[in-house]
Amino acid sequence: MSDGKLYDILGVSRNASEHEIKKAYRKLAKEYHPDKNPQEGEKFKEISYAYEVLTDPRKREIYNTYGLNGLKEGGHEAGFPADDIFSHIFGGSPFGSMFGGMDGSSRRRRHRGEDTVHPLRVTLEDIYNGKTVKLQVDHTVVCKGCDGMGGRAGANFKCSSCRGRGIKITFKQLGPNMMQQMQSACSECRGEGEIINEKDACKTCKGRKVVKKRLRCLKCTWIKACATANV
Repeated sequence: MSDGKLYDILGVSRNASEHEIKKAYRKLAKEYHPDKNPQEGEKFKEISYAYEVLTDPRKREIYNTYGLNGLKEGGHEAGFPADDIFSHIFGGSPFGSMFGGMDGSSRRRRHRGEDTVHPLRVTLEDIYNGKTVKLQVDHTVVCKGCDGMGGRAGANFKCSSCRGRGIKITFKQLGPNMMQQMQSACSECRGEGEIINEKDACKTCKGRKVVKKRLRCLKCTWIKACATANV
């Protein structure tokens, strides 16, 4: 049986119509909007989350049937960070690092370069005593042409297919009170959560935010008995 927290947040009954829910949301959102009440940011998140769930027929059905546990198992699809909201409403996030902090906000995200792994043949003596070698490797680095943004200001917009999360979530009913969640990277935005207009994309990286760079004559040193070398 569902708990009634989300209905209580909006001050409506379980049988409230979508019109009643929207009316309650508009009233509360106006009262607790951060522009009007900067100190009520968390309250506004609660209100927004409750509205997201209760105005989505599928999520409302899951919540009405399985309660908070159903939302835990089914994942979180609201367009803002789940961890913040659940830690405030329910005393801790049920999702952990499931989505790696991804959210659907309009903030443009800088893309960091990837860690480089370079195979290196060494002897047991090298591992024990340590050694310094010179390397030439191809490394992924943040594009300086766009500062890792992928294009000019305003070129990025939230992916409508995944609503900016970068992942697609599907549900499968396994049996009574049992649901399976499956997630995969969004094919429209390649897991980025945002799409860049081709005409506005950075000419250097072509909207990828990172570029390949060849690093020459690097000195790689590690101490004895250390399996990982820091470059």
